[in-house]
Amino acid sequence: MKRQISKYNSLFFTLLACLLTILFVADLMVGSVDLSLKDIWDSFMGEEINASKILYKFRLPKACVAVFTGISLSVAGLQMQTIFRNPLADPYILGVSSGAGLGVALFIMGASSFAIVESLRDLGTYAAALCGSSIVLILILLVSTRVKDVMSILILGVMFGSGISAVISILQYFSASAGVKAYVIWTMGSLGSVPSDKIPLMGYALLAGVLIAIYSIKPLNVLLLGENYAKSMGVNIQRSRNIVFFGTSLLTGTATAFCGPIGFIGIAVPHLTRMLFRQADHRVLMPGTMLTGACIMLLCDILSQCIIKDVALPINSITALLGIPVIIFVIAGYNIKRNN
Repeated sequence: MKRQISKYNSLFFTLLACLLTILFVADLMVGSVDLSLKDIWDSFMGEEINASKILYKFRLPKACVAVFTGISLSVAGLQMQTIFRNPLADPYILGVSSGAGLGVALFIMGASSFAIVESLRDLGTYAAALCGSSIVLILILLVSTRVKDVMSILILGVMFGSGISAVISILQYFSASAGVKAYVIWTMGSLGSVPSDKIPLMGYALLAGVLIAIYSIKPLNVLLLGENYAKSMGVNIQRSRNIVFFGTSLLTGTATAFCGPIGFIGIAVPHLTRMLFRQADHRVLMPGTMLTGACIMLLCDILSQCIIKDVALPINSITALLGIPVIIFVIAGYNIKRNN
């Protein structure tokens, strides 16, 4: 039986890896100017052709950001659903994204009153988002050292997010229309707004978050059976929880800072992965979630550019259209299971 499960998992890992490669190449091909496979191959082989600038300056960075963002939000969502034992928990449930949004709101709506060089405006947006998410992370970690009940931390995270959203609404009410418009556009999410020279910074931060997630696999597996069982197995609940919170906040805060708040990926992808692999073992779910998240994010980016010719739709609209049916299916299945 174990051998059959192993073969089943290996098959799906292989299929997902192949699908990821196909979608990555397809994402390089689509856009306002279509590129052929020959154009991409010639560019990678070092030939200077007209497509090279489009590929290296725009398409390749955007595809890499899509992979990074899909992995980070999916892994963060998986960890939150396990820690809170809630199928509808997402990476933003601790309020880290709201903290990033507040930092961006303060910067954008304040910067709209001043003449700021565009490059400095972009850098300031990243810095403001990271600062805002870091402040909320510190608050969550401080609270988690005092509050032992994980559901209380969940409620406090939601309250942090709601309070910050209220502050942002007040800022919008008193800000100039240009600043409000810029902030609203940021909240729609974008994979193509990250300059190529900032991608290594984003990648290193997300790599750290993923390594923390991999380190947390064993305690997450034990926590699936409940905190009392985890304590009996010698797991330090508070320490493990804080490590997961830190890693999740690093993943979520970094992705939000560079791409804006992208919804539904963190909720939907872990459930899709569980359905594909038919098990709850994080040794399988963690890499499976990474591959699935990267594939879904690339697919969303492709669809955002293909639905309307020569118009790139906001990435959040596509993730919502794909994610909502999965969430409805999960809720319906959960209620049917509970009633039976």
